[in-house]
Amino acid sequence: MSASEQRPYIGGQAVIEGVMMRSPRSFSIVVRRKSGELVVRERPVSKGAAPGGPWQWPFLRGVASLVEAVKLGSEALRFSSEIYERDHFDAPPTRLGAAGSAMRMVGSAFRAFAYTVVALASGEHGSGGGGTSGDGGGSSADGARRLFSFLTIGFAIVLFVVLPQTAAELGNRGLGVSLDLRSPLFQLETGAFKLLIIVSYLLLIRRVPEIKRVFQYHGAEHKTISTYEAGEELLVANARQKTTLHPRCGTTFLIMVAFVSVIVFSAVAPLLPHFHVSRVVENLFLIVLKLPFLPVIAAVTFEIQRIFARYCTTGVLRSLLWPGFLVQKITTIEPDDDQLEVALASLKATLWREHALALAPEAATDRTFLNFAALSADPGYGKAA
Repeated sequence: MSASEQRPYIGGQAVIEGVMMRSPRSFSIVVRRKSGELVVRERPVSKGAAPGGPWQWPFLRGVASLVEAVKLGSEALRFSSEIYERDHFDAPPTRLGAAGSAMRMVGSAFRAFAYTVVALASGEHGSGGGGTSGDGGGSSADGARRLFSFLTIGFAIVLFVVLPQTAAELGNRGLGVSLDLRSPLFQLETGAFKLLIIVSYLLLIRRVPEIKRVFQYHGAEHKTISTYEAGEELLVANARQKTTLHPRCGTTFLIMVAFVSVIVFSAVAPLLPHFHVSRVVENLFLIVLKLPFLPVIAAVTFEIQRIFARYCTTGVLRSLLWPGFLVQKITTIEPDDDQLEVALASLKATLWREHALALAPEAATDRTFLNFAALSADPGYGKAA
């Protein structure tokens, strides 16, 4: 590709033992199996809006991008979890007592909820410009993808609305104060608890070995995208030198959402109606009334992050990115070379289809390579970058 050609925008997300990459017209997932082989799934994605259409307008594009990120991220996590389970749980199960079965269920539920947060924290929004996920499989696959998407959205509502407001209310009771639920001071207190809950939860799940490895792949994803954006060859040696921090990270998005929500709800909450019921019921009503504003907050945050990522990466303005970078130090861990290979392979597969869309199969393509060297030697993937 000549220097004059416009390089496609790339976003990504860490998954279980793998990395997903997304360009405007293509989508790929690469997962490393227990044997060391690389499993590649890549396919086209159709753009759901014509150039200049409403879903590419400011603010609307933020909502469209977030919805698409959740859909594609859930598909990538489901694909990676299926491979992981085949590699690690195909052996005949050992007999467990009632207590053992209960503990396994609790552990599985905890990991399922943890991965919903990982999907939000490790993704990079905005690469698609309002596209759709296209054909990802049959009806059962679509059902599983929708279920995970709803789970992610539901957990985000609990994490960003229900728990912070409940914590703020309990804090008021503990201090013996009774702030107006619609006052800016109460919204500021809710925002502080929101940040505390997010950071505490990320620190907690980071201690889970499987999640810690996903955070390493998150670091590998950032290093790979930074290598690409620097115009360097997609080699492990080049990616190794890059930082694990990136301004477009989903972690930064989450932290910015907390700040933006304080501003939005401080302006909106005083205008919401009073119901003259008990304070507990009033809290519940206020939570419900806040839900329609979540897309607005996401859209505003998307535009702010877009501006910061473009204009605040150097000089004094870079300090505006520091809150997100500090929390990224939780969700990104220095990867090893094997993990860098997976992220680089995913980007190579994405770029191949992006550049050769007319020649690529329209359906999803699954391929397995012995190692990164074999993938890099492939006539298609190896020459994509």
